Amino acid sequence: MNKNNTKRPVKVIGICGSMREGSYTRAALKLALKGAQEGGAEAKLLELRDYQLVFFGAMEEDEYPADVFRLRNEVREAHGIILGTPEYHGSLSGVLKNALDLMSFDELEGKMIGLVGVSGGNLGAINALNSLRNIGRSLHAWVLPQQVSIPEAEKQFDENGNPRDSDLRHRLLEIGRLITQFATFHEIQKDQEFIKLWEELPVNPGGRK
Repeated sequence: MNKNNTKRPVKVIGICGSMREGSYTRAALKLALKGAQEGGAEAKLLELRDYQLVFFGAMEEDEYPADVFRLRNEVREAHGIILGTPEYHGSLSGVLKNALDLMSFDELEGKMIGLVGVSGGNLGAINALNSLRNIGRSLHAWVLPQQVSIPEAEKQFDENGNPRDSDLRHRLLEIGRLITQFATFHEIQKDQEFIKLWEELPVNPGGRK
């Protein structure tokens, strides 16, 4: 077995829980994904408005549109996930909650998850992020202790979607970098465990001449 295979970069996706044009959630996620790219990851933004999803429980799974399985597959193939949501009525957006309800352990167990939330109010998106943290734990994902909660979002970004504050910019970039770092460590650990198990396999005496 070759232990020196070149590793492909980890894949980090951002899932945008806002459908709004000019969304501050989207602007924040793009910057977090830039941080992931700077950390060496392949990064991609998933726009839920680009998927034909159904309400969870409204029909049998074999009747789901193809986009449900496309979304599941993209999440399953990712090593790290950054979830972004606006806070509505003290919780995460309905479109993001429904998308997560359409997934299971198959997609999220063991994944590294980072959280970004925006709010129009001055209290930030803490309630929405706490809800996402509970969902991540329920699905056996690793949720970073660091998170970014952005209060009064319309004051925090300029007309081009760039943060006005350098500290906010740094925190968003750092979430992407941390997701990449921990996802990479996690993949290395899994590889090392596999190599250890491989090396501990008994020698097949019938294979020797």
